[in-house]
Amino acid sequence: MADKTNYSAQNITVLEGLDPVRKRPGMYIGGTGVDGLHHLIWEIINNSVDEAMAGYADRIEVTLYDDGSVGVLDNGRGIPVDIVAATKKSGLETVLTVLHAGGKFGGGGYKVSGGLHGVGSSVVNALSTRLIAEVYKDGKIYRQEYNCGVPLKDVEPVGKTDRKGTFIRFYPDASIFTTTTEFNRDTIVDRCRQQSYLTRALTIHLRDERDVLNLKRYTFYFESGIEAYVRHINKNKEALFDPPFSVEKQSSDATVEVALTYTTDFNEHVYSFANNIFTTEGGTHLTGFRTALTRAINDFAKKSGLMKETDGSLTGEDVREGLTAVISVKLGEPQFEGQTKNKLGNPEMRSLVENATYEAYMDYLAEHPSEAKKIIEKVALAARARAAARAARETIIRKGALEGMTLPGKLTDCTNRDPSKSELYIVEGNSAGGSAIGARERTFQAILPLRGKILNVERARLDRMLTSEEIKSLIIALGAGIGEDINIDKLRYHRIIIMTDADVDGAHIRTLLLTFFYRHFPSIITNGYLYIAQPPLFALKKGKELRYAYTDAERDKVFVEMGGQLSEAASELPSETGEDESLPEMDDSEEVTVTAKKGAKINIQRYKGLGEMNAEDLWDTTMNPENRILLSVTIDDAERADSIFSMLMGDEVAPRKRFIHTRAAQVKNLDI
Repeated sequence: MADKTNYSAQNITVLEGLDPVRKRPGMYIGGTGVDGLHHLIWEIINNSVDEAMAGYADRIEVTLYDDGSVGVLDNGRGIPVDIVAATKKSGLETVLTVLHAGGKFGGGGYKVSGGLHGVGSSVVNALSTRLIAEVYKDGKIYRQEYNCGVPLKDVEPVGKTDRKGTFIRFYPDASIFTTTTEFNRDTIVDRCRQQSYLTRALTIHLRDERDVLNLKRYTFYFESGIEAYVRHINKNKEALFDPPFSVEKQSSDATVEVALTYTTDFNEHVYSFANNIFTTEGGTHLTGFRTALTRAINDFAKKSGLMKETDGSLTGEDVREGLTAVISVKLGEPQFEGQTKNKLGNPEMRSLVENATYEAYMDYLAEHPSEAKKIIEKVALAARARAAARAARETIIRKGALEGMTLPGKLTDCTNRDPSKSELYIVEGNSAGGSAIGARERTFQAILPLRGKILNVERARLDRMLTSEEIKSLIIALGAGIGEDINIDKLRYHRIIIMTDADVDGAHIRTLLLTFFYRHFPSIITNGYLYIAQPPLFALKKGKELRYAYTDAERDKVFVEMGGQLSEAASELPSETGEDESLPEMDDSEEVTVTAKKGAKINIQRYKGLGEMNAEDLWDTTMNPENRILLSVTIDDAERADSIFSMLMGDEVAPRKRFIHTRAAQVKNLDI
């Protein structure tokens, strides 16, 4: 055994070339799960988009091949293939094998780009079992192949061509991406559409060849750029005016684009980008935009007489209610936080965006009196609702203090006071609540039963929300406040588990709760605190043997393993008579007994709801941390999540009807 107390130079390991990437991939792509896998595509597409932003390309083709690889082709200048003096290698091999190497450092190759660290292409190469690179340049085709980042031979010309550009095809390494190496087409569609919106007049083609009998092709091209993007975000909402307000302003080393409109919605939908990179945490450009918006609306409202001086000033929260906006800046030296580029830090972008937005928006409001009136009426109503909500919040706090520690009476709390070790089960109804209370481990599991279906918060302002007793109880139990007073650090539980019945009503209640958390507590989701419990649908018992199943297919599998025999009709159980007669679909609470081999009886019960499970069964299957199955709720794509919630839970009926009509054939059994 090695002597770990003897720490010397012999313990120092030097990782060379691309070894650091394969050793610690999460440092470069954020993780080795689904998000990290797709990050490989984004790195290659971003390089092609950089060529388009620089004015050298106007077409990108992305192909998902049936062998699991991905290809990205552009018609840009093509990666240089001549020798780089510092590496004594071709430009192509240098870009694909040397970390922090590329044409985006000195300023000669790109005035504006999304890739600044010079690691994107080389990281993709390192994490691929195979990568093929072709460059179309100077009438020739140059080609090089790699295995896990190692070139198989030097760059060499393999033919002639009239084309120009670069083609990269890579095969993700399954030993790195152990969860999955299958790309999600919808995720890639959304990304390609987004990049086309942000780069005016760029055409992006996407082709999915993985299903040879059902090839999918997409083409994205938007002449109006981010104006079209705002309309796309609002496709399931009612806009107050159209076309959107937009402004584009260029300085010596940066470009600012802003487009916005308002909807009848109560939520803010603002997306900010820097060099086409989605800055999920905003940054200085978003701060500048918000400052300009608040100042312009306040100044115009009082200058035009639409609001009196005595009405007070509108807050940022007021002027952003129902706002849909896209802010896109392009600059030479963006200061991002980390390789994943979540936040922009350039201080000069705040004033540049603020000045450009304020001046243009003041002019717009003056020149469009009808739109200006709608905006002022909308934000003034938001201000009055905010005041009503504050009064309602104060009432809740006062009432809660009198009741002791602000906890609702229906909450059965746990004894542990450490949020990281405490969990809250939100259950459907008093019957399920009684079972859960009897099943729980009282030291760390709290139970909050909710009666019926909570208010749909997608259609309600905060002041109306706070009139709902069920929502008030939930807010108080969470302990983090609500609205402008929210403080996620005061959250009382770091595992919040939605546990509803496995029927249509349960699914509806679950959706209403997910809407509540997504709209008012998104940080609970992004911090990984929200889960969905998975109670079993069936209990199968033969003698003293008791097993559970969570789906029809699993029920059939367990039935066979316990000695049962399926009929010839797939996934159907034989009847108790032993004749070749199929058992009908089991309804809620139905219980059947089937004769198995050697005359043994198998009892199959389908649970109607959690309240029908005794405490011991509920603990064993759904609440015991050693046995239970929990689904973690995540926000993989904020724009898509917002669109889905707006469509399913919002006021607009037409998008919801389209959704139902297009998916009606997928519903096999509808419990009404």
